[in-house]
Amino acid sequence: MVRVPLTDEERSRGERLGVLLRAARAGRSMAEVAAEAGISVETLRKIETGRIPTPAFFTVAAIADTVGIPLDRLRLACESEATELSQAS
Repeated sequence: MVRVPLTDEERSRGERLGVLLRAARAGRSMAEVAAEAGISVETLRKIETGRIPTPAFFTVAAIADTVGIPLDRLRLACESEATELSQAS
């Protein structure tokens, strides 16, 4: 199976998601959040740094639940920055 390359917008959205999740993690360690979410520290690190720009839904849901950010709020935050950026162009 050939994977279709990601668009610049998809990569940018992945980076915004990572920034939002890292900020929501606040003072908690990556190890603590990853363990509670049921994922590896390396997976969390890759998501937070945008190296996994399109993580699986259930992975994002587990992290969001662990750090206490509702999925709707996370989605709106990712979309609102994209909207702001497109309006600025």
